[in-house]
Amino acid sequence: MPKRHRTYWLPTDARTRRRRSIWIVGLSVATLLTPLVVGLLQPDRRERLDGLHASGASGALPLAATTIPPLPPTVPVASLGSDAESVHFGGGIHAGASPLFASARSAPESAPHRSWNLESVPSSTFRPRPPSNLVEVQIALASSGIDVGPIDGVMGSQTEDGLRLFQSRHHLAVSGRLDGPTLRTLSLTAPPFIRTRISAVITQSLVRIPDSWLAKSQLRHLGFESIIECLSEQSHTHPHLVRRLNPSLNGTGTGIATDVVLPNPRMPTPRRGARIRINLRSRHLRVSDDSGNLLCHFPCSIGRLGSSGPVGDMHVTSVVKDPNYTFDPRVFPESAEARSLGRRLVLPPGPNNPVGTTWIGLDRPGYGIHGTPIPERIGRTESHGCFRLANWNADYLRQLVWIGMPVSVGDKD
Repeated sequence: MPKRHRTYWLPTDARTRRRRSIWIVGLSVATLLTPLVVGLLQPDRRERLDGLHASGASGALPLAATTIPPLPPTVPVASLGSDAESVHFGGGIHAGASPLFASARSAPESAPHRSWNLESVPSSTFRPRPPSNLVEVQIALASSGIDVGPIDGVMGSQTEDGLRLFQSRHHLAVSGRLDGPTLRTLSLTAPPFIRTRISAVITQSLVRIPDSWLAKSQLRHLGFESIIECLSEQSHTHPHLVRRLNPSLNGTGTGIATDVVLPNPRMPTPRRGARIRINLRSRHLRVSDDSGNLLCHFPCSIGRLGSSGPVGDMHVTSVVKDPNYTFDPRVFPESAEARSLGRRLVLPPGPNNPVGTTWIGLDRPGYGIHGTPIPERIGRTESHGCFRLANWNADYLRQLVWIGMPVSVGDKD
């Protein structure tokens, strides 16, 4: 009797499952290895990168705005609803939420540009329209002179404060909510997003800010530490949103990217103000003209001098662009370095100077309105300084004030 060969038999469905598993594993391995192989074969892109140069004493980096190329159609504006109905742009929009973009539809992390309403038309042909997401709402408020802090697409307390002011100015029901009438009244007058080209050498423009006061005083300029910081300040935007709009930027913001997309807030053309009012309770600063009309509204941090000092009227005595900062160790008794130094230091100008890019002196010792190197904390924390604004708001205010201008400080607007 012939010898029979041993045969291993599997049901058809089992053999199919085994082949499918092998195919899936192979495809997964290939997917993981492909980027590594391509990366090894590509030349170093850093050699072809144009970076950024510092411009003037302020350390601002020149950014050339260009037109956004054609993109998918924008997301339709959410239903405006009834007069009493609040309009919501997606989930996660509440005070204290992570400062990430929220729109009428959830934006995929992997392809943010497809649902983020980036305009593809130049300013000359842009037609005014209502905002279609919270980022655009904050941009529209800025165009009316109401700044709500770094643009982040989050319905926080500063955005609510700005909406209440906008509603009051336009004789709407004052709620601080984004209801139908408010959304219909808000208007974008320019493309809310622009594509910006970064030029010159990035690494030559950025500086490392040391921790110690003495080391800071030995620098020539307290400039930006990262490209993310630079882009955030120039677009009045929270760093988190800059990163979400531009995934190609790495964690430190000094990665390879020549074109970036940024919000495009445009404050009204500056004109001479008549009075500054600082509200200690609500932590905001407002400027009005001779007729009492509002020119601008800014979140404001109240320093220890302001919170404990007298209220009433003061006057502007000095206006300085790109100021030095005199470090007085007596003002920082909690600092071990200050106690050991025993002498004053002069820190150079720059956006990371403790008083930012603008100093507006007042006629009481130690009082002043100034910028800050950390705009994300404005209106939320106390500082050694007196009245602190985001650098872009302090720079704008500098163009409205004059020597002798009255400044009212109190608990009322």
